[in-house]
Amino acid sequence: MYPEICRIGPFTVYSYGLMLVIAFLVATFLACLQAKKERVSPDVILNLTFGAFVSGVIGARLFYVAENLPHYLADLPEIVMFQRGGLSWFGGLISGVGFSIFYIKYKRLPVYRILDLISPFVALAQGIGRVGCLLNGCCFGDESSLIPVQLYSSLALVAIYAGLRSLQEKPHRAGEVFYAYLILYSVKRFIVEFLRQDNPRILDGLTLFHFLSLALFFTALPLYLHLRKKR
Repeated sequence: MYPEICRIGPFTVYSYGLMLVIAFLVATFLACLQAKKERVSPDVILNLTFGAFVSGVIGARLFYVAENLPHYLADLPEIVMFQRGGLSWFGGLISGVGFSIFYIKYKRLPVYRILDLISPFVALAQGIGRVGCLLNGCCFGDESSLIPVQLYSSLALVAIYAGLRSLQEKPHRAGEVFYAYLILYSVKRFIVEFLRQDNPRILDGLTLFHFLSLALFFTALPLYLHLRKKR
């Protein structure tokens, strides 16, 4: 584990935060390139991704704190210590998508079209961010002679990114890429959750995130199939 990259005077560069910034910059750059290709203003995508990133991080942190409330009640200042890790994707999904829909409607743009545009790059950003989890030592799994579970998750997310980009470049109905992202991520998380050991098992060997993944899957799948049936 390398939770600290380096120290520059009184400032410390934390690996977790650094990877989040790299993930945001790479994903935003590529999303802006795609926006130009689809004749959408890159400035709109830049503002959207920045707002979604900030709101997503806040939502992910609040969700994680709620999961571990007794720990944080005993040490309130740690709530804002993002450098130690502790973000829950499901919380980030709610706040990030919520902000995105609000902003897209505010700009009077088609919601599904813009969500389709950015969804592959969200998956890529997650894949890069998981490297930060590895360096920080969070989201860990059992001891293994193979690769750490964080890298399994990272590689799966990069594969999802590649699949979504392929779908994005083909003729598709508005909303298909977004719902495909939700479906693929929920399947990935459900499987990887069996390998992780940082979340307590609450029922028959399943964690809270197993059930959240199932809920997301069975919400997104019917909506995806409904779109596919449209002319």
